[in-house]
Amino acid sequence: MRKPLSWCLGLAIAAIVVGVAARAVRAQAAQTPTRYQAMGLVLAVDAAHQTFIASIDRIPGVMDAMSMPFRVREARDLASVVPGAFVDFTLVIGADASYAEGIHVRRTGSLEQDPLIARRLSVRRQVASGRAPAVLPIGAHVPDFHLIDQNSRPVSLSEFAGKVVAINFMYTTCQLPDFCLRIVNHFGALQKRFAADLGRNLIFLTMSFDPIRDQPDVLTRYAAQWSPNPQTWHFLTGAPDEVERALEAFGVAAIPDEGLMDHSLHTVVITRDGTLAANIEGNQYTSDQLGDLIARVVGGGTRQ
Repeated sequence: MRKPLSWCLGLAIAAIVVGVAARAVRAQAAQTPTRYQAMGLVLAVDAAHQTFIASIDRIPGVMDAMSMPFRVREARDLASVVPGAFVDFTLVIGADASYAEGIHVRRTGSLEQDPLIARRLSVRRQVASGRAPAVLPIGAHVPDFHLIDQNSRPVSLSEFAGKVVAINFMYTTCQLPDFCLRIVNHFGALQKRFAADLGRNLIFLTMSFDPIRDQPDVLTRYAAQWSPNPQTWHFLTGAPDEVERALEAFGVAAIPDEGLMDHSLHTVVITRDGTLAANIEGNQYTSDQLGDLIARVVGGGTRQ
């Protein structure tokens, strides 16, 4: 039976309305930003242009681990963001642009992750030294220090002028594999990546904060597991006062506690002209992320 014309027109109009509605829904969906949780190591900050560069972990279904710039909507969002900071943030991806929001600097992954422990370390260090330590800010000139390496060779920071210097801190009897050993392992993993730069443009220093026990022969045995070139990767010890002075400059806390050490974790990178490029707290970053930071400093700095 033939349908009435009015019925056919109504059906056609309904189809048009449904189609328009569907397109409207799709358009609205396209305009609604998608949010993803991201984390990574900050490599550079450009507050004037409201951007930062970070080496981020993989975001499943979105992107692999990589280094890339991120824009923020307001300069104040970068107030606490510096090279070497490990950050969590929300990556907002819209139809025409993307930006980072909700940036949070993570200060976990070391014995300082608990605020009470952090406070205890700070107070104990201040009591032991009789003063509050003056920690170097990013961009400050790093004072020279004079120590000895695993071969009992005198080593001063100033002898590496014109080269980028990366320093981490440990003690050889640390019992936690995800603390000192993990930190030093990063340098071990990066030896191959920077094979062409080590000695020419880059120096690795690993400093013990237990200089009484970590004498050169002890450091030699400890270092052997990474087969370091002693000309390009020095394991350092020395007079306790000199070691303590270097530790204080970088905010490294290390307090003896029943044969072990309560300590924080830091990795620092110093520019060719002797200024502090980054001071990474904790152990959450990967070897690749540290390598990206070092590569940026070797290549010219931590500003875009």
